[in-house]
Amino acid sequence: MTDSHAHLDACGVPAGVIVARARDAGVTRIVTIGTGIESCRAALAIADENYAIYAALGIDPHQAGSPEAQRVGELRDLLEHPRAVAVGETGLDSVRQHASLAEQRRLFDAQLELASELELPIVVHSREASAETAKALEPFRGPVVLHCFSSPRLLPAALERGYYVSFAGNVTYPKASDLRDAARSVPADRLLVETDSPYLAPQPVRGRRNEPANVVHTIALLAEERGEAPADLAARTHANATAAFGL
Repeated sequence: MTDSHAHLDACGVPAGVIVARARDAGVTRIVTIGTGIESCRAALAIADENYAIYAALGIDPHQAGSPEAQRVGELRDLLEHPRAVAVGETGLDSVRQHASLAEQRRLFDAQLELASELELPIVVHSREASAETAKALEPFRGPVVLHCFSSPRLLPAALERGYYVSFAGNVTYPKASDLRDAARSVPADRLLVETDSPYLAPQPVRGRRNEPANVVHTIALLAEERGEAPADLAARTHANATAAFGL
């Protein structure tokens, strides 16, 4: 199994401990996420020390109005690292507007350009900005991973364009029927699973600090919703992560 999106530098537990617990649960690969330059450096250090971990490196939209947004050049250098497999997370968020959408769009566009230049996938954060996200992504020709999918209005564009759609623990919440409907619609070869650790622990462990081992709960729920065996869905999403990130 692959946890396609975790913030290991924010988990408050040594990565080796997290990896061991994940392995015991059957999770053999994790993509850890950088959300700013120092976070990206931490993600690479974690990946360097653990063969099961790769890194996606980006500057998230919450920092688009800060000096961090001017450090995309440093991001380019970090992405040359052999354990770096994607640009992101980056994107648009109109819920937690720490920066204006115009500022977020400029930062998003800069990272889309970087992903195109380096021929890397892009990992996208989109909250309550479906139309704007779809418009920004329209010219991009590389693989797109819609992380922690929570925007059903973005689903038609995602399906038409062949984006990877990644579901986190919030798909297991009782009131998330719209996300479960979306999960049933995603083609088998475009489905990913993630924890977004240490956030969004799935329903069976809700309220606790999340970690990659818990991705098994999301897989179990998605398998039930899609009428598949959990082992088959785990294997399929693992193969999809291999394709999406070029692993």
